[in-house]
Amino acid sequence: MITKVFIVDDHYMVIEGIRSLLQQEKEIEWMGHAMNAASCLAFLQQHQPDVILMDINLPDKSGIDLCAEVKKKYPSIFIIGLSTFNQQSFIQRMMDNGASGYVLKNATQEELMEGINSVMKGKLYLSVEAAQSLQNNHTEIPVLTRREKEVLELIASGMTNNEIAAKLFVSVATVDTHRKNLLAKFDARNIAMLIKTAVQLQLI
Repeated sequence: MITKVFIVDDHYMVIEGIRSLLQQEKEIEWMGHAMNAASCLAFLQQHQPDVILMDINLPDKSGIDLCAEVKKKYPSIFIIGLSTFNQQSFIQRMMDNGASGYVLKNATQEELMEGINSVMKGKLYLSVEAAQSLQNNHTEIPVLTRREKEVLELIASGMTNNEIAAKLFVSVATVDTHRKNLLAKFDARNIAMLIKTAVQLQLI
């Protein structure tokens, strides 16, 4: 299966470096690049890539904000954050805004391909250094999808699975799956422990 990849970055050397890595891959179709948020949004009005590699530092808008905007307009596009920053706060905010992955700019060809293939399968992907950055935090902060964060906040507000399902327009079974995933990610035995940990980590 061919995966169409687009990059948003304001450094031409980075664009060229990543393009040279990916153009060797038979299953990758390189769609081009944008050097700022405005160019990216203009491109997306005409073309739909499968995956966008998105820099966090852009000249006209934060990549974190652009990520949220793109995911709202084009929810089927997968976004992988691309940055020199491996601070936990940047990674978490990018994931909160809908990114499916986070890769540092010094990533290898293998990491880039693993990230692209993972997000195309609906999985979250963190490059080795990004994952280590999260683990090196005093208390490891789970990386949550936007929907998991929504469910977490609604659980904390005291809503039942049925009420959450109705509010989010999903099935009760889907909410139950999110609830189980949250318990696993926070290593919590019950909902009270889940909420307590989430509050301590300032996630709610």
